[in-house]
Amino acid sequence: MTRPRRALLWTGGLLLALIAAAVIFILTFNYDRLRPWIDARVSAAIGRPFEIRGHLRVHWTRDRYDHSWLPGPQFTAHDIRVGNPAWAGQQNFAHLDALRFRLSLWPLLSHTIDVPTLILSQPSVHLAREKSRNNWTFKALQNKSGKPSAWHVRLNRIVFDQGTLSLHDPVDSAQVTVHIKPLDHGVAYKSPSQSAHGAKVGASDTAVRPYAFAFDADGHYHGAMVSAHGRTGGVLALRDGEQAFPLTAHAQVGDVVIDLTGHLQNPLSFGGLAMRLKVSGNSMAHLYPLTGITLPDTPPFETDGDLTASFKPGDERFNYRHFNGRVGASDLHGDLSFTMAAPRPKLSGMLHSDHLSFADLGPLIGADTGSHAHALKAKAVVGQAMATPPKGQVLPTTKFRTERWKAMDADIRLTGEHIEHGKNLPISHLKAHLVLDNGRLTLNPLNFAAAGGTLESRIDLDGRAQPMKARLRLDVKHIKLRQLAPQIKTMRKALGEINGNIALSATGNSVAALLGHSNGQIKLLMNDGVVSRELMELAGLNVGSYVVVKLFGDEPVPIDCAATNLVDRDGVMRTRLALFDTDNALVNIKGKVNFANEHMDLDITPHTKGLRVFSLRSPLYVKGTFADPDVGVHAGKLLLRGGGALALGVFATPAAALLPLIAPSQDANTNPCRRLLSRMKQPAKAPPAGKTEPTHASTSDGHH
Repeated sequence: MTRPRRALLWTGGLLLALIAAAVIFILTFNYDRLRPWIDARVSAAIGRPFEIRGHLRVHWTRDRYDHSWLPGPQFTAHDIRVGNPAWAGQQNFAHLDALRFRLSLWPLLSHTIDVPTLILSQPSVHLAREKSRNNWTFKALQNKSGKPSAWHVRLNRIVFDQGTLSLHDPVDSAQVTVHIKPLDHGVAYKSPSQSAHGAKVGASDTAVRPYAFAFDADGHYHGAMVSAHGRTGGVLALRDGEQAFPLTAHAQVGDVVIDLTGHLQNPLSFGGLAMRLKVSGNSMAHLYPLTGITLPDTPPFETDGDLTASFKPGDERFNYRHFNGRVGASDLHGDLSFTMAAPRPKLSGMLHSDHLSFADLGPLIGADTGSHAHALKAKAVVGQAMATPPKGQVLPTTKFRTERWKAMDADIRLTGEHIEHGKNLPISHLKAHLVLDNGRLTLNPLNFAAAGGTLESRIDLDGRAQPMKARLRLDVKHIKLRQLAPQIKTMRKALGEINGNIALSATGNSVAALLGHSNGQIKLLMNDGVVSRELMELAGLNVGSYVVVKLFGDEPVPIDCAATNLVDRDGVMRTRLALFDTDNALVNIKGKVNFANEHMDLDITPHTKGLRVFSLRSPLYVKGTFADPDVGVHAGKLLLRGGGALALGVFATPAAALLPLIAPSQDANTNPCRRLLSRMKQPAKAPPAGKTEPTHASTSDGHH
């Protein structure tokens, strides 16, 4: 054998021996000896304690998910723990029963760490957050040099049997645990059903990845119990910007129930979402902890619509379109948009209702709406109930939540067809424009059609001031009496109408406080009407029913004109002019109503006309509280007979203020109020000598 051949054989044999030795070393080496070295390097890299407590093993095999024919090393590590920063409380940030992955060798030559499949066994992750920090941000992993790394990681698949994710967040008072398990087979994504307007939500089925995992969750959030279950896409599908990530869930937070089905687009970059969203609960106010959107206390509600969102920096926007909902007995439809704008988020939209209950609008003005049980439930959920007025008090004492008015701005337009107010008031065609700007709430206009006429109002509530400042302007125009109470036969024959205006300013944080600190004026006129006990009872005015019976008996009485001019000062409403004119008598009302302490002190004095017979010739009184009024006859006071008994001229100024309420087309021949008010503008005349009767004693009931 020649020398070159012997050298070649020795070289080949040595190489084979080295390879064999390397193979034997690799196959027989105790990799557990590498654990301290790996633990130290990984701990330094992530800035957290890292430890492999179980065995570390290496097997050479082909991955069943990889089509390569070349076997590669498969690493298996047991009982892996990642620690928390010291402030987080939990001992571990994450724990794995086992971690298994195969490393492809050839890609290492191009500085690529290629892991075809990463298998996790029983992963558990514990997230924690405080005001300015969290435990899921690994600052040590950030590239401080700013230069891109020469190495790249390619992870093609993550598989795990089941896992647990928990969140401890004192900032939002949240403690939630989520259990995740893989589906046996991927479930195809199905688009949500079409909206009421036929628009399909989101992308086509082919553009959305299938569901890969099921989850369920429980815990609490802002003091409310949380439970949820649903399905999501695969973990690695989160990074795919080409295909959408599917999500379907049913969740309950306190009394609020949420159902959603749809997808997220490019979720790691917060590209956006498209969902079919259904929400229901006992009050819209309970949505505030979830959304940060200020909404009033309402009766139970439910809504179903299309939710889309864009998370572009500087233009984060949520749109809830084509939704159909119900609040109490009211239906609600339309489009809403919520924008994360500066300096405050803003809610805007157009809403429409076919049937709107006034009881459901009550929370907008601080009025109680639901039953006492509903109020207690509201207190249990959000920590604040509809206030119960003190014993003997009638006016609503529920506080306006003005502290929430500064959390966002709003611009909402609402229209309504049929409006329900009790069983009797025929109002319809609501038109409202609500604007909330930095704590100031305006309703301009807030208009209704009512009984053939209109109620036009403007409300301004300034929640920036403490106590709140309020202004109200209400114009009552051409309310037809025959349409006001058509169920009463006598009212069907009434030919007149009601006109007037109310202008008030006030301070206070509830309806009771506002009325108790109010200033302004009320002017009302009614011509060619009817008054009866039945009408008073229908209006819920039991005091008025008693007064009408005492004055006129049980029979309806035609009213030529009723005129009222009231002045309010510091919550005390006084009569400048309050009278109504009938064929037999002119009835004058004088006194005051104190809204601050809910007391009233009124005298009702009927004055007969000429020699006509009028049964009651003593004035009535109305005293006491709103809750317990005292109505009776002034004993010992008899009226003077004759037209001079009431000097109309003393009402010249308030009468002149009421004349503009009469339409110019209604002249003195057709409107008795014009005739009456014109008489009042004339100087008072003293009665002729001997034409009046002296005062006589009367019986206790005011009759001869």
